[in-house]
Amino acid sequence: MSQARTMDGKVVIVTGAGGGVGKAIALLAAAEGAKVVVNDLGVSLNGEKQALSPAEQVVQAIQTAGGQAIANADSVADWDSAQRMVEQAVDTFGRIDAVVNSAGILRDAIFHKLEPADFESVIRVHLFGAYNTSRAAASHFRAQGGGALVHMTSTSGLIGGLGQANYAAAKMGIVGLSRSISMDMARFGVRSNCIAPHAFSRMIESVPGLSPEEQERYLEKRRQTTRPEQIAPLAVLLCSDQAKDVSGQIFGARGNEVYLYNQPRPIRTLQRGEGWTPSTLAEQMIPAWRTSFTPAERTKDVFGWEAI
Repeated sequence: MSQARTMDGKVVIVTGAGGGVGKAIALLAAAEGAKVVVNDLGVSLNGEKQALSPAEQVVQAIQTAGGQAIANADSVADWDSAQRMVEQAVDTFGRIDAVVNSAGILRDAIFHKLEPADFESVIRVHLFGAYNTSRAAASHFRAQGGGALVHMTSTSGLIGGLGQANYAAAKMGIVGLSRSISMDMARFGVRSNCIAPHAFSRMIESVPGLSPEEQERYLEKRRQTTRPEQIAPLAVLLCSDQAKDVSGQIFGARGNEVYLYNQPRPIRTLQRGEGWTPSTLAEQMIPAWRTSFTPAERTKDVFGWEAI
């Protein structure tokens, strides 16, 4: 007798699933038995419309492999579109069991050159997008007594990076959103977790800072050691019943590594019976805590070892 697959009987929406991490998750979820709504707006990272439909291509790949999937081209940044996406899943497959929020864009700029439109557009796709799709699914999850949300955060927010204040702000907002959902919806059996992925994708490829030759060498190495397919197992697990007791967490996946992030908690305290003034804080707090301050590190400083 063949072993039951991880996602048999489940219906999953994967946003931004026309390529990269989202595509890999959609393909694996389908291979594990899920019926998948493959959402992709069909645009480039800067928001330009593409002639072909990446979502339709992923659907065809799933169907060719014997799975079930439908394409969806709604925008996660729009409330009504997110509602239609979930309605399409329920109308087509009868239910909705999980949403993976993978859709994203980049509008990188050093902060003093970051335009309001580019800040807002990134926030709307990533943070509003995660809210819109999660909220659209929440009523169904509550009614059926369960569901799973998986959100893509980023080391750009968790650790730090250059030229991505809009992206980092959105990704840290997603962490807070996920944590709150995990608490608010726990009574209904709903789980919410984050993944900070390291994977070669259109987003990684678009990050500037190296000469063309250096960038090609760097990207070729990343293509081999940090692939979207290495992120997918963790995301699919978190959508499945095998992770029914896991919620409110931040995971990472990098090459063949998976890891768990800590979350902000107080690490040092000082108390002064008569209270504080700016001067006494400067005299006592700063010297006492200086060695505990988080340094201005970037992702590459924290992950000093090679992915394998």
